[in-house]
Amino acid sequence: MSEFRIPFNKPSLVGEELRYIEEAVAGGHLSGDGPFTRRCAAILEQALGAPRVLLTTSCTHALEMTALLLNLQADDEVIVPSFAFVTTAGAYVLRGARPIFVDIRPDTLNVDESKIAERITDRTRAIVVLHYGGVGCEMDEIMKISQESGVPVVEDNAHGLFASYRGRPLGSIGALATQSFHETKNYNCGEGGALVINDARLIERAEVVREKGTDRSRFFRGEIDKYSWVDLGSSYLPSELLAAFLCAQLERRASIEERRRRLWERYGEGLQDWAGRSEVRLPVVPEHCSQPHHLFHLVLPSARSRDELIRHLADRGILAVFHYLPLHLSRMGQQLGGRRGDCPVTEDLSARVLRLPLFFALQDREQEEVIEAVCDFEVR
Repeated sequence: MSEFRIPFNKPSLVGEELRYIEEAVAGGHLSGDGPFTRRCAAILEQALGAPRVLLTTSCTHALEMTALLLNLQADDEVIVPSFAFVTTAGAYVLRGARPIFVDIRPDTLNVDESKIAERITDRTRAIVVLHYGGVGCEMDEIMKISQESGVPVVEDNAHGLFASYRGRPLGSIGALATQSFHETKNYNCGEGGALVINDARLIERAEVVREKGTDRSRFFRGEIDKYSWVDLGSSYLPSELLAAFLCAQLERRASIEERRRRLWERYGEGLQDWAGRSEVRLPVVPEHCSQPHHLFHLVLPSARSRDELIRHLADRGILAVFHYLPLHLSRMGQQLGGRRGDCPVTEDLSARVLRLPLFFALQDREQEEVIEAVCDFEVR
């Protein structure tokens, strides 16, 4: 049993998850690309305006698929933010590419668009951006750089499903995008993801890559009389059980969005005065960005105060966490050329960020307890 009365995250049932799982079992199709998989894809395609969405076993696997679709080779370069989850870079390193780490903006913690162009070389094959917390990166400038350089953009939209940048859905702007349905995300099935294909020229090959390098999808559509091994690929299809669970969550989009919005705004209201007198920064959301209220973070004045607040909350049975450690300073990052001082904003802020509990089933009284505990903390 967890030592924390109020966890950082807690998956929950929000609709017809169990009934849909029973339907999947009764239907006799539990492997990938069954009826619930297609329903999930249709929901996402409509919401994103994407030509094709393919469910995957994880966001990591969706990122690996982008590396295959972009034909990455040894010694190619991929621009990535240093403040990101490890597979945002690792998916490309698996193909032999070298990550070129770029610093972040001090306000949104997104990749600093002004630092991208200077890192592009004749070996650059992709610009990968992470919409931190579901707040959009400055995509107008990033897409301008992409168009001028001919380097495609991949959106790691693990945090940002159903959010938008200047009215455009996140995940619909770059050539490719990835989604996460990990249990910590707004919509989840425990483990899962999706590849969003906005460049229609990549659809047919994406189906092959996802089906172990075979043209099996065309066979099932009756377009060919047998399928065979035609390209690189792997097994990236989630089971129909996971798709059934996810489908129920996606269908409850309105209630999930509303609950998370209320929780996020309550944190902002309840912590505003404390943050002001404690020199703590609350999340920054530009006016031209709509967000999905995925996470609520604090930026403490120092690494020491961040760690002290985590311990203070833990003593009260509340789990707060931090992320990410700078990728360029990790053991792998340094082996790939990262050095201290390369991304100073990342190095500074990553030591001061703290995330508070935020999940659909978080009760009002539990959130009030978190707010009270934070406000009782004296920043030194």
